[in-house]
Amino acid sequence: MLEVIELDIPEVRILCPKRHGDSRGFFSETYNKALLSDAGIDIDFIQDNHAYSAEKGTVRGLHYQMPPFAQDKLVRVVRGAILDVAVDLRVGSPTYGQHVSSVISAENGKQILVPAGFAHGLVTLEPYTEVLYKVSQYYAPEHDRGILWNDPELAIDWGLAEADAILSPKDRKLPRLAEVAACFSYTEAAEA
Repeated sequence: MLEVIELDIPEVRILCPKRHGDSRGFFSETYNKALLSDAGIDIDFIQDNHAYSAEKGTVRGLHYQMPPFAQDKLVRVVRGAILDVAVDLRVGSPTYGQHVSSVISAENGKQILVPAGFAHGLVTLEPYTEVLYKVSQYYAPEHDRGILWNDPELAIDWGLAEADAILSPKDRKLPRLAEVAACFSYTEAAEA
């Protein structure tokens, strides 16, 4: 009922809930705590978020919350498509500063699990894109942080020119990875 695919950074995973389709459309269980637990994912999600982007090329991120309000995220798209990106911020990790990405769309029905210790961002690949995501901690503005989406050190291929990116004023002013204080440890993440 639930296929789980590890990406090049294995803590970030693609979840593929089964779709049951017929001439009317399809039915899918998009969240099932027992199936996630069977797959070794025991996260207590406590808040749902909904983001709507009217234009293709809208960039959101790269965002994260510092401990003790660090968030695991389970992201899916209900209309349109995104390129979803996760950057490893865990000091001491063999993949620190590296990223993985995947296309998540309403059509493919995939979800991406981005654990705490990673910065998360996305770019819309279609206009009128709607993203729903579950988080494991409430939004805590005083712990809200981010990294500049086009930091050259990260070398993320967003699939669009910088001039075409649509960003919030806040996201335009985020620091580079080298400028942020370390707040995640690989050893702590491995023990969690």
